Amino acid sequence: MATYLSNDFRSGLKIMFEGEPYSIESSEFVKPGKGQAFARVKMRRLLTGSRVEKTFKSTDSAEGADVVDMTLQYSYNDGDFFYFMHPESFEQYQVESKVLEDVQKWLQDNADCIVTLWNNKAIAVQPPNFIEAEVIETDPGLKGDTAGTGGKPATLATGAVVKVPLFVQIGEVVKVDTRSGEYVSRVK
Repeated sequence: MATYLSNDFRSGLKIMFEGEPYSIESSEFVKPGKGQAFARVKMRRLLTGSRVEKTFKSTDSAEGADVVDMTLQYSYNDGDFFYFMHPESFEQYQVESKVLEDVQKWLQDNADCIVTLWNNKAIAVQPPNFIEAEVIETDPGLKGDTAGTGGKPATLATGAVVKVPLFVQIGEVVKVDTRSGEYVSRVK
């Protein structure tokens, strides 16, 4: 695996730190007027999803993490595990439900997800950036009910709850950004 100096750290780079894989979210190289240069790095621990801020000296280095990102199709779940399938080899991968705590509300059958594997074990799942889902529960938008609200909660078929405009009704399909959890548009 490659070794990276701290001034080579870039967003998206995956490194080994304290024996575990981390993904760098942002890196700022600082060269003070007095003293040694350093990199201020924000990174995410891939095993737990927790975020860490760390300062590296300019002479520090880190080993590249031996992780693989694969595009897999979501198949089903049995409560304890979620199952994904490789679209070409049809090989099945099982992912523990605790890995998917934050993203399982965005999973739809046959959706292409990016699954991160480390030592042949799934450690992270990224759902599609946008999904289209049916609204199964929401309050009816009353005429003239626009005073400062800007929206109403709606439950989607996937189980996610998002804030939608007042004109959206039960049975309509909406497009949602899974990264922010925000309503994007109504699908015709």
